[in-house]
Formats: sequence, structure tokens, C-alpha cells
Amino acid sequence: MLQTYDPRNDDIKVWINGDLTHRLEARVSPFDSLAQGGDGVWEGLRLTHGRIFKLDEHLLRLRRSARAMAFSDIPSDAFMTQAIRECLAANGMHDDVHIRLTLSRGVKVTSGMDPRLNQSGPTLIVLAEFKSPVYDESGITLVTAAQRRPRADMLDPKIHHNNLIPSILAKVEANNAGADDALMLDDLGFIAETNATHFFHVRDGVLRTSTTRACPEGITRATVLELAADLCLPMDVGDFSLTDAHTADEAFVTGTMGGLTPVVSLDGRPIERGPVTQQLAKAYADLLETSGTVVVG
Repeated sequence: MLQTYDPRNDDIKVWINGDLTHRLEARVSPFDSLAQGGDGVWEGLRLTHGRIFKLDEHLLRLRRSARAMAFSDIPSDAFMTQAIRECLAANGMHDDVHIRLTLSRGVKVTSGMDPRLNQSGPTLIVLAEFKSPVYDESGITLVTAAQRRPRADMLDPKIHHNNLIPSILAKVEANNAGADDALMLDDLGFIAETNATHFFHVRDGVLRTSTTRACPEGITRATVLELAADLCLPMDVGDFSLTDAHTADEAFVTGTMGGLTPVVSLDGRPIERGPVTQQLAKAYADLLETSGTVVVG
């Protein structure tokens, strides 16, 4: 499922360290840590009716990721929230917007990996685009990728970092197979997540999803688990094999970019859209419409 360009974004402005610049003129230094080594952390945010869903949770994850990466200077939540507000106001945005919030270690005095070369503070980027959810209600198809998710002692998934190469390689596999996305396993062969989302499946009425041993602590994932608890749905969070997914009664994926989306096929095996998926999709959509931090008046 290929994202398409939205002409509403022709003249958007990007916020970079306090400067608002037209998208065609926005620049990040070649000495920035993002260009030097993907040395940054990021969050995806969703703006609906002037509110950002789970903003506090996203900013907390960003700051924790930056601390884990030993960033010496991390902007406050208030500063980052104000930067988001300025970017949205400059673009006249209120609804149906996706925001990519990126924090790098900053510009180096000379190229190199050593963080001591970063002496001018971090780079904060707010990129807001008009963007509807990337998946539609028809659902998506998945294939299992050969590319694996690493365990915590290799590249801890609790760090929401800019090294997306494993995800990109898995997406290449999905593209080559004619599928929308790729299901990724961990180093032990258990289901981790997809290249872009968390994976849930249902067996005999029980909602099941992987632990965060080899995938990020997803905010949409946590929200769905909370909704399932509110709905008194039985749940199981654990290690699941590919066979568990191949024989599931229902399956869906979750993420900020797409919300909650049914999986209609995995490795060529059809999956029905079932009642648990429909119930949770409605509950999530209702929550998204009515909650969040107000950032646009």
C-alpha cells in the first residue's frame, strides 16, 4: 500500500530549531548527527480536531530514548509542545495531520562518531503534513520477512531511534512479494511486530500480542490493550510463533500512522475480519475523536 502525495502539503513550513522554512528550502546540516550516523530519536503524532492524541506519552518516550542515547541536552516538554504549536499555526493545521517530531544530537564540529564532537546542542525538527491514515478499512496483506528484530542486548527496542534500516529491508521484502507490509520475527523466531506497526491476533476469542522484548513499547499498542481491558476482553501477552499467526481467527495491526487496521492475509493465508477487531477498531476511533492535548485553538 503506497502512500500518495497530498497537494495540501505543497507549501508547508518545517520548524527546525526555531526557524520556520518552506519545505523546499528546509535544510539540516551535513554535519548534523542525523546525516552523520542516524544519531537521533523520533515520534509520530496524530492531530485530530486540534488535539494531539497521547502527546504526553509520546514526549516521555522521546525523552527516555534521548537519555538512553546519552544526549547531553534534551528540550523540555513545554519547549517541544510550543514548537509543535508554532509549526501547526504557521501551516494553518487543525485536523487530519501527521507530525514527525525528530530530535538529533545536533551539529558536529567535524565529521565523526564521537558524541564529544557535538558542542552546539541538539537539533529539533517538527514536520507536520496533512495526511490521512495510511491504511484504509479494506485491510492489509502481510508476508513474513527474513529480516529479524534484534534483542535488547543488540539494539534495545525501547530506544525509539532513527536507525530504521531493518524496517526498510523488511519493507523491501514485502514490496517484492506484492504485500503491503512485512511481519518480522525476533532472534528466537517468535513474532515481534511488522516493519511499521504492532501485530495482534485473536484465537478463540482471546486477544494476543507479543511482549516488547524485541519491539518498541508502542503507544497505540498500549492504548488497544487498555481498551480491551475496559471491554473485558480476555488477553494474552507473550511469545507467539508464526504458526499461531497462520492459524489465527482474526488479526490486526496498530500504529500512529494507521490506527487500528485489519490484516486480511498473511503469507497467502486469508484471515477473516472478526468481531474483536471490529469492536476494538470502533473503540479506538471513538477515543481518537474525543481525547488528546489541545494544541490548536
